[in-house]
Amino acid sequence: MLKNLNGKASIMGILNVTPDSFYDGGRYRTINSTIRHVEDMISCGADIIDVGGESTRPGAKPVSLEEERQRVLPVINEIKKHFDIPVSVDTYKSEIARQALEAGAGMVNDISGLRYDRDMVKLISERKASVVIMHMQGTPRSMQDKPYYKNVVDEIKEFFERQIKFAINNGIKKEYIMLDPGIGFGKTTQHNVEILKNLHEFTKLGFPLMVGTSRKSFIGKILGTEQAPLPPQDRLVGTITTCMWAVINGANFLRVHDVKEIKHVLKILEDLRN
Repeated sequence: MLKNLNGKASIMGILNVTPDSFYDGGRYRTINSTIRHVEDMISCGADIIDVGGESTRPGAKPVSLEEERQRVLPVINEIKKHFDIPVSVDTYKSEIARQALEAGAGMVNDISGLRYDRDMVKLISERKASVVIMHMQGTPRSMQDKPYYKNVVDEIKEFFERQIKFAINNGIKKEYIMLDPGIGFGKTTQHNVEILKNLHEFTKLGFPLMVGTSRKSFIGKILGTEQAPLPPQDRLVGTITTCMWAVINGANFLRVHDVKEIKHVLKILEDLRN
């Protein structure tokens, strides 16, 4: 999938079919409302749709395999039935990934970076799927419990180097790998700022880089305070700003809720560059 996308920065539209995601949880409870939202994201310029059936917000509890399957599979089937757009599945469970790939998804967005499910790397290799290797400290349930790094950028780079080697040694081709430093996943506000300031360090690894800042809490804390952050609905300007910064500093993919606004950002940046 990755090798078929153009060289410009691309937009991954977030589709959370969950009741408890931090910003859009519960919005898309029916197939009709979900497909309308997908159609809207595509018309606004999404290059890929990322379907997730389990919330990974801080403190989120895991859901069962069957519950995640019931949320994700019908949606992917309907997307592939109605639209000609690449689909990614946001899961760390190989069985969900397997069924999603069979339904037409071409990418697995694994928040564990191929660590949680030992069958995931083999599945992705055999199916010749693309994979997003994301960094996360801890688990969604515990990741914001006093995260600590001696040097957050160096430690994420070391993690990527290990997991890239693991993926390639297990048959995943280099051209199918993308990296995500995991903004907000086991990081403080300062950690997130350091990651964004040093995105060029991750691009040195030679793989496409995805950045997901969309409406996350660190934006609310910068614009408000640590104790009283702005709520998610007031974080659009911060999202736009961080997405602009990310692309200028080497990001190839932006994972966002607000496709239209970020598409406008990319069009303006493209014209300025040309």
